[in-house]
Amino acid sequence: MTRHWFLIITALLSSCTAKEEKFSILPFSSPAQSPSGEPYLFTDPSGKVSLSWIEQQDTISFLKLVAWEGEGWSEPRIITSGTNWFVNWADYPMAISNDHEKFIAHYLEKSADGTFTYDVKISTSQDGKTWTAPFVLHDDGKQAEHGFVSWISYGENFFVSWLDGRNTVNDDTTNHTDHGHHGEMSLRAAVLNTEGKKIEEWELDTRTCDCCQTTSAITTNGPVVIYRDRSDEEVRDISIVRLVNNQWTKPMYIHPDNWEINGCPVNGPRCEAINNTLAIAWFTMSNNVPAVKVVFSTDGGETFEEPIRIDDGEPIGRVDLVMLDENTAMVSWMEASRIKIVQVNKNGSKGKSVVVASSSQARASGFPQLTKTKDGAMMAWTDEESKSIKTALIKW
Repeated sequence: MTRHWFLIITALLSSCTAKEEKFSILPFSSPAQSPSGEPYLFTDPSGKVSLSWIEQQDTISFLKLVAWEGEGWSEPRIITSGTNWFVNWADYPMAISNDHEKFIAHYLEKSADGTFTYDVKISTSQDGKTWTAPFVLHDDGKQAEHGFVSWISYGENFFVSWLDGRNTVNDDTTNHTDHGHHGEMSLRAAVLNTEGKKIEEWELDTRTCDCCQTTSAITTNGPVVIYRDRSDEEVRDISIVRLVNNQWTKPMYIHPDNWEINGCPVNGPRCEAINNTLAIAWFTMSNNVPAVKVVFSTDGGETFEEPIRIDDGEPIGRVDLVMLDENTAMVSWMEASRIKIVQVNKNGSKGKSVVVASSSQARASGFPQLTKTKDGAMMAWTDEESKSIKTALIKW
């Protein structure tokens, strides 16, 4: 894979020393063929970067994986494929690896004819090359909606959270065709070993927003899960739950936006932690004012500082976030039809936002992905015009 053009953009990126830095965006030839979409970027604990995505060939969906090799992408490998997948712009597959370079991946497969009846299928690999036959993550056996999964390395194991629709259907209910659930969407989490076997599993919240991404991090104190909650009054703000002394805390808002909306906005949060410093980015539209905010915690999510608004006035959300150090995060989001990034410091200062690429507000453009590299950051997104994945390296 070769670099096909080079662009340098200079911006004032705030840091704790408030110095000026050179900021470079270097697009690279994509490993994905057209049509492709649903990218996901991940950096393992050793700093190795991987990219997964779905590629379509006739009626077959392929989940593919590549590794970043410093000057380009490795040759793609097929994790798995199928003809009965639920392929969705917001509920995308993922592949990650743990501290010992063991891999796990998931995708969504239809369990019945209904639009929102599908299972989370997972596959594991001991080397990233040979993968096990896929099997179902959850064990409820219900023909219901399961998805919006988040994974993170957890020592030699994996920590996973997901939205689970087992309570939305009656025992005799099948073939759901919409989100008109009989019960509530719930949030669940589990710890899996490298073979995909559950070590522990929990129900974390019995009533959540139906179709917003979940996100998780491992702090010094333990795992945390952040997600869009749902109150009886249809307030859908961002909540956190934390595993403390082997017990999960009750859901707590990270900030009371008080966004009341009678439907899912399909706009979940993203987070990352270094030790006990936790940063979270999210979209809200409280009082009909769209905004992207970032908030920091220095005690593993027990308390939070005041949020920092980082958008430029026309955000549609689709956020991602990485922590560059314990003081600074980089955030990506969509500002109208442009993908933007900015650095933000936990002291409240922020840099000047920079456009990474032009995109589209259409669902087909998906959710841009951001991850950290050893000497910068990487982004991936779906280009609606070419119907394929684009990637770019970010350096400063």
